[in-house]
Amino acid sequence: MFDFFLNVIGRDMGIDLGTANTLVTVKGRGIILDEPSIVAIDKEKNRILAVGKEAKRMVGRTPGNIVAIRPLKDGVIADFDTTEKMLRYFIQKAHRNIAFARPRIVICVPSGITAVEKKAVVEATEQAGARAAYIIEEPLAAAIGANLPIDEPTGSMIIDVGGGTSEVAVLSLGGIVVSRSLRIGGDEMDEAIIYFLKKENNLLLGERTAEKIKMEIGSAFPLENEEKMEVNGRDLVTGLPKTIILTSQQIRSALEKSLVDIINSVIEVLDNTPPELSSDIMKRGIVLTGGGALLKGFAERISRETHCPVYMAENPLACVAIGAGKCVEDFTTLKKYLRYSKQ
Repeated sequence: MFDFFLNVIGRDMGIDLGTANTLVTVKGRGIILDEPSIVAIDKEKNRILAVGKEAKRMVGRTPGNIVAIRPLKDGVIADFDTTEKMLRYFIQKAHRNIAFARPRIVICVPSGITAVEKKAVVEATEQAGARAAYIIEEPLAAAIGANLPIDEPTGSMIIDVGGGTSEVAVLSLGGIVVSRSLRIGGDEMDEAIIYFLKKENNLLLGERTAEKIKMEIGSAFPLENEEKMEVNGRDLVTGLPKTIILTSQQIRSALEKSLVDIINSVIEVLDNTPPELSSDIMKRGIVLTGGGALLKGFAERISRETHCPVYMAENPLACVAIGAGKCVEDFTTLKKYLRYSKQ
């Protein structure tokens, strides 16, 4: 009988609504979707052609009447209608056999967004089909997903570097003690690479190529064996295709400003942390999550600058979604971390 009821209203869901990727977890099934937060729209017919991975393949390759939109920027909604349609698509995809699924949804938001921005996320989630929307701040969700003992009277520190934002927080006794939210993340690093090559090499790159460069030879700390990569783009002087060889040292220079901004926010949070919690962090270390955690040498760089041990979470890309999923699985116990949309 209970399963029948679930099949009518839909199973509760947790959504990590990221600038770059959206991860969806469903009660009893874990993470079932991990797709780019991109929607391809036919402007002439005003209809959605593709969402997620299919839409990402179209970025930079579409005719004039088709546009690939990223409806979130810097961790917040930039295009409300497209975000709502994208969420509706993900909800329906998660509930294939249910035409009118109306699940409870736990949705993750950056800790530094405004009340108006939170309201926009809640409204988009409800209009997309949620019967109730609960929000959780990303550092809390990431800490729950990384299995940090946030309920204990001990300090835990987390750095979550996503596509649009970087979250730095110290947690204790089930709450955020000190936090800093920066609108800097993987997207800004990609833009920094594009700008650097435009300025230094008169070479114009697309977003996807910049992201590939960052992932393959990008680094935050000198590598034991510095790497090289062949890159194709358009020469800004001649307008013709051009190929150059890039080194990891060059990309490190391109990323330096973004990295320094993130590290400065980490130092600022540590500076404002009560001494008792600081000593806990020195012993336990800082946990690094998000896609930015995968940048080579990032943990070593933060450790060198802060004099604290830094280690990567077990599943850095999915920590926030796993945390939201745990809230969905054990709703009664973890509800204290959530804010209900009607409040």
